[in-house]
Amino acid sequence: MDRVRVAVLAEDPITVAGLASCLKSREELFVAPNPAEADVIVFAADRVNAKVLAELRLSAQQVSAPRVLVTNEFNPADVLSAVESRVVAVLPRTSATGSRLTNSVVAAAKGAGTMPPDLLGELLKQVDHLQREVLTPRGLNASGLTNREVDVLRLMADGMDTAEIAQKLCYSERTVKNVIYGVTSRLNLRNRPHAVAYAMRAGAI
Repeated sequence: MDRVRVAVLAEDPITVAGLASCLKSREELFVAPNPAEADVIVFAADRVNAKVLAELRLSAQQVSAPRVLVTNEFNPADVLSAVESRVVAVLPRTSATGSRLTNSVVAAAKGAGTMPPDLLGELLKQVDHLQREVLTPRGLNASGLTNREVDVLRLMADGMDTAEIAQKLCYSERTVKNVIYGVTSRLNLRNRPHAVAYAMRAGAI
């Protein structure tokens, strides 16, 4: 099994060194020196504020790999902004054990994500606002999703990765990726958790 390439970004070099050391000890992972070479990026910050959100946005523009965010303080109101910056998992710093961090990185590499319940609930509320204020005026119907997209998103919400979805639906992995790309592009959704949240709020899954 190929190891997941992971890079670490943080506000200070001590945090970078500590996380890199932790990740290097896991046989499933390879710590890449350059974020551009990574499958997943671990982004650590003591608290998520306007400056950190700006750094996340800039980082996402430069490298599109999914991010695992490790932080002590996170305002639920910022969850949509984080998701739009490729954040697919949020881990409280106090509970980010080596195993939990590794599991989150591996899941992110497979297209899955993990959000604390309070953040997921807030994300659904914000996507609901997006749908009512932005999508509906454009003339889209209640979900704006095809049957194929609903099938893929339902399995994604169940925690399946691309390969598992392809096997379940008898599609190629390329077809699954194209379906996901199509729905995220058409509905201005930035990544997979965002698409799943939209489908849930629209009542499609």
